[in-house]
Amino acid sequence: MSNKVQIFDTTLRDGEQVPGCQLKTEDKVIIARELEALGVDVIEAGFPISSPGDFLSVVEISKAVKEPVVCGLTRAKKEDIDVAAEALHHAKRGRIHTGIGASDVHIKHKFRSSREQVLEQGVWAVKYAKAKGYEVEFYAEDAGRADLTFLAQLTEAVIAAGADVVNIPDTTGYCLPHLYGKRIQYLMENVKNIDRAILSVHCHNDLGLATANTVAGLIHGARQAEVTINGIGERAGNTSLEEVAMILKTHQDLGLYTDIKSERLYEVSLLVRDLMHMPVQPNKAIVGKNAFAHSSGIHQDGFLKHAENYEIINPADVGVSASSIVLTARSGRAALRHRLSLLGFQVSGEELNTVYENFLLLADEKGNVEDDDLIVLMANQPVLVRP
Repeated sequence: MSNKVQIFDTTLRDGEQVPGCQLKTEDKVIIARELEALGVDVIEAGFPISSPGDFLSVVEISKAVKEPVVCGLTRAKKEDIDVAAEALHHAKRGRIHTGIGASDVHIKHKFRSSREQVLEQGVWAVKYAKAKGYEVEFYAEDAGRADLTFLAQLTEAVIAAGADVVNIPDTTGYCLPHLYGKRIQYLMENVKNIDRAILSVHCHNDLGLATANTVAGLIHGARQAEVTINGIGERAGNTSLEEVAMILKTHQDLGLYTDIKSERLYEVSLLVRDLMHMPVQPNKAIVGKNAFAHSSGIHQDGFLKHAENYEIINPADVGVSASSIVLTARSGRAALRHRLSLLGFQVSGEELNTVYENFLLLADEKGNVEDDDLIVLMANQPVLVRP
């Protein structure tokens, strides 16, 4: 089994389902080209039958990118698959992503069907999509809550029908990591023809476990991760591309890797943020404003002595220019002296103590103390050495 993890980006499909994040076709093409430069393996460009705009976006992205597989989502319906095949006509490598619900909840309450009928329809959809001449990925929707024996039966059947990839989504974000990992492991060990396809993991973040579940799935044998930039997506979002890429890069002992050019992550994050008008929470891992910011005095002192005391990732590895020391009332003398030295003020000993006392008064009043505040502060310290 290869240790390469395929990165399947669904920012332009699942990510765009966030209210207020809809994009024009030209914006989708801009993002798609950046995803190609980032090293993404598969771009899910849209749901072609859902609207003329989605159809056009799949067409134009198929023309615009050369290296990634371009994927169109469908239901297990003839008209969906026909439209997706038409939209992918210009793709150098196209993929039809078709599927149906696999959990008893979906089978009974969404499709009003039976396991036998779902199995039959899934197999038919894969065969029909495969006949179009494209790669085929099958999704077993709500696989995280599906009966495991039936899920294995369904997976084996769609692989026999020609599926190149089988997607095992935790659609509702229900699973715990160790149980989701065991679910993937069970399929790897009990689906007889598993060597003929790749298992894919597509996890949602309803309980804040999307990335943990994705990594658990990869550890247990899945080799495709379905992700979005900034973790955007339906409801609480999807697995974050940048988190998966950097987890695998940081934990090389796992023996897994991607082709993601991590130094481009921050730039792409900002692009998606701006075009989708979707702010990134400041404490977001990897690309949040505070991901490499230090404000506690103890942390600042340790960081200034040796960055690895408090940073396991070099900010340059994800495209962030430098870490930041944020001055607040929680900051210590070491951080204040460091920031003053950058501004050209050299203080130590009793002089530093005096400045620090005045700094704390200012910080209590203002919260964050900026460089301009420090310059004014130093202007009111007549005894000290000026730059």
